[in-house]
Amino acid sequence: MSFKDLQLNRPILRAVAEAGYDNPTLVQEKTIPFVLEKKDIIVSAQTGTGKTAAFALPILKLLFDKQDASKKGKKIKALVVSPTRELAIQIAENFKTYSTYTNLRTAVIYGGTSIEPQKDVLKKGVDILIATPGRLLDLHKQDIINLDYVETLVLDEADLMLDMGFIDDVKKIERLCPEEKQTLLFSATIPYKVEQLALSILNTPKRIEVTQNASTSKNVNQTLYYVPKKNKIELCLHLLRNTIKGNIIIFRRTKFGVDKLEKTLLKNGYKAGSIHGDKSQTARQEALASFKNNQTNILIATDVAARGIDINDLDAVINFDLPNIPETYVHRIGRTARAGKHGIAYSLCSADEKTYVQTIQQLIQIQLDVIEDHPYPLDPKAKKEVHKSPNKSKYKKGRKSEASKKKKKRWY
Repeated sequence: MSFKDLQLNRPILRAVAEAGYDNPTLVQEKTIPFVLEKKDIIVSAQTGTGKTAAFALPILKLLFDKQDASKKGKKIKALVVSPTRELAIQIAENFKTYSTYTNLRTAVIYGGTSIEPQKDVLKKGVDILIATPGRLLDLHKQDIINLDYVETLVLDEADLMLDMGFIDDVKKIERLCPEEKQTLLFSATIPYKVEQLALSILNTPKRIEVTQNASTSKNVNQTLYYVPKKNKIELCLHLLRNTIKGNIIIFRRTKFGVDKLEKTLLKNGYKAGSIHGDKSQTARQEALASFKNNQTNILIATDVAARGIDINDLDAVINFDLPNIPETYVHRIGRTARAGKHGIAYSLCSADEKTYVQTIQQLIQIQLDVIEDHPYPLDPKAKKEVHKSPNKSKYKKGRKSEASKKKKKRWY
């Protein structure tokens, strides 16, 4: 099948061809016709399957006939809600690429950056708005955004949106849009809470599932290293020196862990950058740009910051901390081996993460290759490490001395 078979018009087909795409991916093939028929849909597809174009192209086609309103007269006709800033920026770039030969205007708004320039862009009038939930509601409250004319609402990465605690915001945004609208829900996985959200806001939706949720690419070589927690950094440095080459993303569970590892790698002469939720938007974009431009070859990230980021030619992924949610493992290693290329995933597992390995293997139905030949092996009998707080009081909580129970006069 070619893009022409999907009833897209010539200006959009021209932009798609210039972007270097010849044939639609499976998710595009299945989704685009339903969107053009104005149906509500639930799409379950991993990142890297081309799902942004699956909603961007038909939305541009539907809006094409109404594109010639004067700039000031433009109303927001399509709203895309995205959980992270990076993802929102990426979606906006896709819309701009595909709408090159139209007069449709796209804007992107997100928190962590100055609100005034975003207000200026919105006041000039836009057709398509891509937004993170917090900033969208903020600008709506200030009467800068009017959602009364929205014809298509897209909820992208719905499972991540709910994991990040945006469920109330998402429901509020949906209620601010007209009742008569088309809603498109995209999610890498469809857990119970996503299903519940879909039932509450979608109208007899069509379901599209592209590859099973648990699928990991056959082109990713998945390896596992058992290592004591205290030796993980040494093992990581050992692998970077002797085994892992090229462009690498390293995943850590916490922001503190990301910062700590970045300092260690920089001290050891590696070109590394990092992204996590506490960094300013500018810092995150700079780190991402340096990585994409090959000024750095290692990017350390938390899962939330890295979800959905499209990076070409990623040679390896290191799971420095194993995720406790097995689907997260699938998302992480899906960053490498895209578009038919090959990649390697390295997972470092300490004693307290062994149960995570079991749940990951159950999900992906693959036994991970355990590499025993390394300098920091884990004792097979090693138990989960319990860290005692050094400053812990020897007294039981809740016990007060007689003196403290007496009513004291306060100075305030």
